[in-house]
Amino acid sequence: MTENNTPARFAGHAGTGTATGIGSMPGGDAREAARTVTGSLETLPYLPELPARGPGADMIGRTAGLLVEVYAHVEPSGWRISDRPGRDTRRARSWMGEDLDALEEFTQGYEGDLKVSVVGPWTLAAALELRNGEAALGDPGACRDLTASLTEGVRAHLADLRRRVPGARPVLQLDEPSLTAVLRGAVKTASGYRTHRAVDRAVVEGALRDLITAAGDVPVIVHSCAPDVPFALLRRAGVSGISFDFGLLTEREEEAVGEVVEGGTTLLAGVVPGVDGPLSDPAGSVMGVRTLWRRLGLSPGILAESVVVTPSCGLAGASPAYARTALAHCVRAARSLADNPE
Repeated sequence: MTENNTPARFAGHAGTGTATGIGSMPGGDAREAARTVTGSLETLPYLPELPARGPGADMIGRTAGLLVEVYAHVEPSGWRISDRPGRDTRRARSWMGEDLDALEEFTQGYEGDLKVSVVGPWTLAAALELRNGEAALGDPGACRDLTASLTEGVRAHLADLRRRVPGARPVLQLDEPSLTAVLRGAVKTASGYRTHRAVDRAVVEGALRDLITAAGDVPVIVHSCAPDVPFALLRRAGVSGISFDFGLLTEREEEAVGEVVEGGTTLLAGVVPGVDGPLSDPAGSVMGVRTLWRRLGLSPGILAESVVVTPSCGLAGASPAYARTALAHCVRAARSLADNPE
């Protein structure tokens, strides 16, 4: 957050059109993924995630490896909190180190925004199991401990990124696909027959705000490719950007989207399919964004600086060739927004 409580803009925004990816890429070659991402995205490249490598490379395990004084291991039901670091924690940290090494190699001399992703506190609490097999979400104290541990882990992660890429201006993305389910009380218990009680919206907002505050001058994005993204809550929490699947946006949410934009928050609009398939022309991919802009009565002059074009979600399920094509398509679509704002 800036001193006047408005979200920090990504420094790369200059009305020229910005595109980025969500996080995951296909395959297991960290160098190839880093080469693709940095070669395709000039203004907002990111640290790729490669979940196909297995446990520890998935988004929950990857973030669990960053936690401070909280450890986790893999059970048949998922990731479970441990007393001490074990093989799974070491594997997660090793994958992350390999990914950072590759990114460092392909960002020599780079100066500009550079995005890294971690799982946000509420999706993490919904996914990580306590020793009794239930999600940490059901224990308010465990949720607070996880948020505190994640905050410290994020600080160290960002410091490592700055050390490796001195010219980088870090941008932090919190992946929160379970956020809506947490707010609605829709996260199932271990038995599958009940759900955890809905978490109070003020508590959810407060935890996100604390983490955003701890990030300091680093812009924070919250990403969810689930329906019904809580735009107003995220705006109040102080996010700099909200990343979402544009195809899931409902008319009921449009007013909240307009308020987000007018408040200075960036929209990361997922308009390019995340799996193999035919692509429309770049201008056609962002036609829905233009239509929404006109319907909300927003100024065309702020369109290119207020919207970042992305795939609808991660690209882990795509072929390598399509992933490259999709990122290049996002770049061309973003440029079309800047070239023809009307």
